[in-house]
Amino acid sequence: MIDALVAGKLFGQVQQRTGKTGQPYVTAKIRAADGQGEGQFINVIAFSRTACDALMALGDGDSTAVSGALTVGTWTDNTGNARPSLNLQAHAVLTPYHVTRKRQAVAKDKDTPPQRAPAAAGYLPDDVMPF
Repeated sequence: MIDALVAGKLFGQVQQRTGKTGQPYVTAKIRAADGQGEGQFINVIAFSRTACDALMALGDGDSTAVSGALTVGTWTDNTGNARPSLNLQAHAVLTPYHVTRKRQAVAKDKDTPPQRAPAAAGYLPDDVMPF
């Protein structure tokens, strides 16, 4: 498996399902640009609560980035051409909401001046120094 970060747009609706043990999980499909003018589809599955919630909040066509374990395989299309199959088990999901919230937090930190520690008692940089 490869540890990957994939950015793209959600393709179709996110599906929430329940496993044999009763634990919920989410499946989604992301279309990512491959740099050669074609899009690659990545099948995404998420088990963690935070990743599932983030994916469920998205709709068809929303931008997102997912990171996790990527497995690569192949499949054969109707014309007999071998095509790549990409499956990612998402551990983390980043959405435009997360980016906006982070930018606001950084901007808020820049508005407050940096705090300096008070000078030690009896010493200030402009004190008269005996020669």
